[in-house]
Amino acid sequence: MPCAERYNGTEVDIAEELVTLGVPKHDIVLGFHSPYMRQFTEYGMS
Repeated sequence: MPCAERYNGTEVDIAEELVTLGVPKHDIVLGFHSPYMRQFTEYGMS
C-alpha cells in the first residue's frame, strides 16, 4: 500500500525514515513533487 508524503516543512526526511523502517521506495510517493517530476526521483510515481 503506497504512502504519500504531501508536504514536509521540517528538516526531517520522512521518506528516508520510512525506508529505514522497511517501507520500499516504490511504495513512497512524494506528493510535493508534480507527477512529471516524480519520474526523476527514486520513489514511487503515483
